[in-house]
Amino acid sequence: MFSEKFLEVIGKEGVVSIVSCDESGPHVVNTWNTYLVTKNGDTLMIPAYAMRKTEKKTTQNSKVLLTVGSKEVIGHRGLGAGFLIEGTASFISTGPDFNMMKEKFSFLTRVLEVKVTSMKQTL
Repeated sequence: MFSEKFLEVIGKEGVVSIVSCDESGPHVVNTWNTYLVTKNGDTLMIPAYAMRKTEKKTTQNSKVLLTVGSKEVIGHRGLGAGFLIEGTASFISTGPDFNMMKEKFSFLTRVLEVKVTSMKQTL
């Protein structure tokens, strides 16, 4: 599912927006492209330090949207490539995936795991 273009984007500088929503409305939190780790071709693992509102909302509605982009990658019409990702989210705080992420990102307290259900290049 992860295209070469997407992998190029997450290897460059850029910001990731993560949108979660429950009955009280949407919430947006940001992280960095280079913090995204891919797993099994359909899962994104993201170090979480705070993200408490996101975690609370995903316990009620696990569906999330992410946008990822970088102006350093050639997109559809020139400089700048971006993606819209849909998926289901959960937070993990133990186990081998947590341990692997903790080695890479010592600051994390949990890992946001997103099972990607849809990915579309938008730029």
